[in-house]
Amino acid sequence: MRLIPYEWRNPDNWRQDMERFLGPLAQGITSPRIDILETETELVAVCEIPGIEKKEDIHIEVSENVLTIRGNIRRWREITDKALRRQERYAGSFSRSVELPLPIAADEIRASYRNGLLEVHMPKSEEPRGKQIDIDFN
Repeated sequence: MRLIPYEWRNPDNWRQDMERFLGPLAQGITSPRIDILETETELVAVCEIPGIEKKEDIHIEVSENVLTIRGNIRRWREITDKALRRQERYAGSFSRSVELPLPIAADEIRASYRNGLLEVHMPKSEEPRGKQIDIDFN
């Protein structure tokens, strides 16, 4: 005799059970994954966001060394709950914030979206350099 019921052995079933239990709250759990790469001159954030159709559906902000990516993924066509037999793709709003490991030049950021990947290129900024202070000595 097995201790775990058959329907709980599959992780997909766990997710479906949680979605049924949490209802609309379950949609807020999804957030895109982000890789941060460093080159000699810039930081590059690569973010998986499949399903974006328009430029207006993604918003990127950098404030106080925190990169925030948010937006909305729309379904490719209207689907009623009766017609939906299985839902694994996410549709709805998303938001993700990550702290950047070093200062960047916020006014020179550029971004591109291609094949479900958003790339945000953030040039490194010049860190404030120390200045030697001359002492007035009598």
